[in-house]
Amino acid sequence: MTFLKKAILSVLIMLGTISFCSAQYNSDSVRIIREHLMKKEVTAYNNRVFTHADTLRGSVTPERAWWDAQCYDITIKPDFLHKYTAGNNLITYKVVKDKQPGMQIDLQSPLVIDSIIFNNNEKLSYGQEGNIWHVKMPHQSVGTINKINIFFHGYPHIATRPPWDGGWTFTTDSLNRPWMTVCCQGTGASVWYPCKDYQGDKLDKGASLTMIAPDSLVAVSNGRLQFRKENGDGTATTKWAVVSPISNYCIIPYIGKYEHFHEDFQGEKGPLDLDYWVLDYNLNRAKAYMPTQVHNMLHSMEYWYGPYPFYEDGYKLVDVQHTGMEHQSAIAYGNHYAFGYRGIDLSGTGWGLKWDFIIVHESGHEWMGNSITTKDLADMWVHEGFTNYAETLFVEYMWGKAAANAYNFGIRKKIVNDRPIIAHYGVNQEGSGDMYYKGSNMLHSIRHSLGNDSLFRQIWRGLNKTFYHQTVTSRQIENYISTHAGFDYSKVFDQYLRTIQIPEFDYYFNKDHSRVFYRWANCVPNFDLPIVLKKGNTRIRVAPTTAWKSTHLNKKEALLFNSKDIAYLYFVTVRAIETN
Repeated sequence: MTFLKKAILSVLIMLGTISFCSAQYNSDSVRIIREHLMKKEVTAYNNRVFTHADTLRGSVTPERAWWDAQCYDITIKPDFLHKYTAGNNLITYKVVKDKQPGMQIDLQSPLVIDSIIFNNNEKLSYGQEGNIWHVKMPHQSVGTINKINIFFHGYPHIATRPPWDGGWTFTTDSLNRPWMTVCCQGTGASVWYPCKDYQGDKLDKGASLTMIAPDSLVAVSNGRLQFRKENGDGTATTKWAVVSPISNYCIIPYIGKYEHFHEDFQGEKGPLDLDYWVLDYNLNRAKAYMPTQVHNMLHSMEYWYGPYPFYEDGYKLVDVQHTGMEHQSAIAYGNHYAFGYRGIDLSGTGWGLKWDFIIVHESGHEWMGNSITTKDLADMWVHEGFTNYAETLFVEYMWGKAAANAYNFGIRKKIVNDRPIIAHYGVNQEGSGDMYYKGSNMLHSIRHSLGNDSLFRQIWRGLNKTFYHQTVTSRQIENYISTHAGFDYSKVFDQYLRTIQIPEFDYYFNKDHSRVFYRWANCVPNFDLPIVLKKGNTRIRVAPTTAWKSTHLNKKEALLFNSKDIAYLYFVTVRAIETN
């Protein structure tokens, strides 16, 4: 008996669902345990007590509110053998408020700050409160640009399961040579360097990363290479920089036995530099595999979402040993040069095995996540829901609408409805993992309800033009879609993002099927998702609410009301009511 079976069995016995004597379980038993565990998860979510540390990490505290981070110039020297790091972060910031109670800097234990220098000449004092460092600052005039240089060292947190948990990775490649990198989304960039670890404050003027590493290795990071020089002591110093706004968790070092090849791509805004940094033994395989996958991704994303957002910094893929991450202009790639998600079709339809999941999904975050970034981690569905939906749109771009519908319906089975997609604000909390698949299915449902593909594409491209390189809230994105769709989708967003209920579409016909009666049930008050159904030249749009309504039908229109077809296109349950 597997561990999972034992766990299910023990809980079922605890619940009294089965006895020790029978010790059997079936699909009903599994359903019961799943419902029990889901209720337990929801209760824990609703009753969680947040700490002062959660508030300091996830909110705009008074010590964060008065200054706007402009640029980071980070230097890091990792010691592979001892898993130790030392470095500094030169923070350029703009003073935006007169009230300045001090400066909050985030740096996670066991790393420690050595010293802090203000404007290259004044040493500042500071105190520590857990992972927060309170810096005493001189008063500064609003509008001035100043700098602090923070020096630090220590044995950083080591990621145990990257990229799903944060920290450094010190490991070896398949030829037993050193390889190092970092993953930190969610955990926070402060897991490896001192910063203002708040997602809502992008670095408006970009960032640089200087790496001091063994000269036998190659150091790669975001943006464009500034220089590489050998130091004559067995190390080399390499500097990379981005000029576009960037989130602190996207700045990442990659250090290993890398080789490089380059392409010029003609994109929507003109020539785009494509660079591939791969471990040397993968070079030939990468040259044969990566370019086609990247070209297809770029053609699709630029068609649906608009021009690639970082032409100034270029686009690159970087070989890694974990699965991959959306590090801006330096996408981490670890999909084993295989279609699907390391050979797995997440949709179960076959369509997911025709393309490289990591290249499409992680690169898709350049638009939704890196260019458009949510202020609060609670709104992360904007990153993940839109990028998951970019997979569906990629399938449509390559193989047509029927394939896209099949793929989107296929991933629906991964939705668990354990807790709301949008989490609590101001405490650095992510919502349910349903932000991926449920977020995507919600967007697909909205698209079908629009019934206008041209308008849909205009809205999607408009998002990336209107909120280009900005931080946003979920409400801003929701309101933009409603405004430009010409329909108020606020109740639809409330339903899918803020509850775990799946709306139910109820309908029945009169005796001769010349009239259909319909409503929404199991939903928030005033839920009003329109339903558009079509086949060939026959099309009908109904606007259900929570009250019964009816619409006259001709024979062809009546045939469109098929429960299976409605549930296939819309993430809803459907109940066809039998009448006498």
